Amino acid sequence: MKRPLEKVTTLLEALPYIKEFYGKTIVIKYGGNAMVNEKLKSAFAQDIVLLKYVGINPVIVHGGGPQIGELLKKLNIPTKFVGGMRVTDKETMNVVEMVLVGQVNKEIVKLINSHGGNAVGLSGKDGNLIVAQKIDSKEYLSQVKAPEIIDLGFVGKVKKINPEIVNKLLESKFIPVIAPVGIGEDFEAYNINADLVAGEMAAALKAEKLIMLTDVEGLKDKEGILIPSLSRSQISRLIDDGTISGGMIPKVKACEIALTGGVKKAHIIDGRVEHSILLELFTQKGVGTEIV
Repeated sequence: MKRPLEKVTTLLEALPYIKEFYGKTIVIKYGGNAMVNEKLKSAFAQDIVLLKYVGINPVIVHGGGPQIGELLKKLNIPTKFVGGMRVTDKETMNVVEMVLVGQVNKEIVKLINSHGGNAVGLSGKDGNLIVAQKIDSKEYLSQVKAPEIIDLGFVGKVKKINPEIVNKLLESKFIPVIAPVGIGEDFEAYNINADLVAGEMAAALKAEKLIMLTDVEGLKDKEGILIPSLSRSQISRLIDDGTISGGMIPKVKACEIALTGGVKKAHIIDGRVEHSILLELFTQKGVGTEIV
């Protein structure tokens, strides 16, 4: 009897959180190891399907940098990064769109559906979902103190989110899966950092939470100790003193965008842990770092 009772206890622990989040939208940035490790991919899909079946509305925004790099290498198209951004000429942008929209997006849709979900893939072009604006290369590269100032090409930022198509899908019980390719007012496609798209999407959808899956335990202090919780007002100071650096900066900025837009909490969690989404949402302790 002991083991069945333990299972019941676990379900009862989740009950107040299921009640709290019922009918709410949760935006999840999917990337890193959770996208490539087969065991983690399966656990992710199970988490998403379970959320939908208990009445929560998950919205997935995904990346795909390694997959883009792999195809560019196969096609002998040189890749150059400046200030953490991929220099994206027209030829590279065609590959970016092909990989993110035509390959990675559809693989995630297939993965979720194979576990009993009902996912639909989108890019920013669909219904003008993500209106993009070319980033100011000089301004950005100066801010990050890049070694050279050059035109980054078709690298964009979010100018506007038109969430109508996502809301319609949620109303119809679908799970939206969104590739971070935006459409400019010049009708060109732009590659946008997936973390920042997730933050903007969460704000536009008035989501309850933003969850960022990463390949680290969460935010850590200078001694390497996990920071379980911090406030939005602390972010700038932690970036300035170097506690938050590198690839963690756009993730934290995305959380800041979401919180400023009305999202209640943002979480940076370890996607290398199986079922980390359920652990964050349905347990008292949670995992990773929450930003409020």
